[in-house]
Amino acid sequence: MTGRDTSVLARRLGHDFADASLLEQALTHRSAADPKRRQLDSNERLEFLGDRVLALAIAEWLSERFPGEREGELGKRLAVLVAAETLAKVGEAIGLSAALRIPPAEGRTGLRQRANVLADATEALIGALYLDGGLEAARRFVRQEWAEFVRADPTPPMSAKSRLQEWTLGRSLGLPEYRLEATSGPSHAPVFTVSVHAAGRSAEASGENKRAAEQAAAEAWLAGITVREGRGGGRDG
Repeated sequence: MTGRDTSVLARRLGHDFADASLLEQALTHRSAADPKRRQLDSNERLEFLGDRVLALAIAEWLSERFPGEREGELGKRLAVLVAAETLAKVGEAIGLSAALRIPPAEGRTGLRQRANVLADATEALIGALYLDGGLEAARRFVRQEWAEFVRADPTPPMSAKSRLQEWTLGRSLGLPEYRLEATSGPSHAPVFTVSVHAAGRSAEASGENKRAAEQAAAEAWLAGITVREGRGGGRDG
């Protein structure tokens, strides 16, 4: 159930844990939870904390790096940098998958490699760093592992949902409507299917959470309209 020696990961984190149990907890997926243990045994509470610490660390960093940008532009950057997709990439880069505590049966299903599992565990690690070493330990890790993402795009990025909303509102077509069509899979690894309806067209996509599914559906909708306009179909509406 235990992944590789956590000391390898601890060195990558750049922090010597005074309380090693915090690192163990951060690496424990809920499928490996043992309700008979006295301490909190999954990483969900640390994930909750880490999510807030990450947002603070990134917001502080962006304010320093882009002093001339308005709140809306900074918000766009923040949304991308704290998104599950970015978190999963960080988790993959630091070798988090191999260190996760997951039952062997679940490991064979590919649970270790799921983007949402890696994203949640990365947030949990940040929470553990914060509790063990304070904001400075968490900030140091974030600035080390997020540096390439902060430098990647000189202009504020925009999510697929934001781009779709901008497209429809720019044509006075109202707001896109998102509908949850189906949920499948086990409780610890669900798959959400969402459809988006806008300008008389619709698109559908799946993701590991509702947010990811909505983004994927918006991306699919936008891809469809790009093809139509590229063929001279003009704009919908």
